[in-house]
Amino acid sequence: MKKTMKVAILTAVLATLTGCTGSVYNKEKNCDYDYLLHPAISISKIIGGCGPVAK
Repeated sequence: MKKTMKVAILTAVLATLTGCTGSVYNKEKNCDYDYLLHPAISISKIIGGCGPVAK
């Protein structure tokens, strides 16, 4: 039980420290996708749902 609590607390701390959300628009500014931790690992980005993004 103690090990489970330690893992849960560690997970909560890491999620708090790395929790970064946001949105990125494509070049035409008519579509955006949301990401949780990093834009490169968004599912919409991976499947190319909005096309190339603006830099």
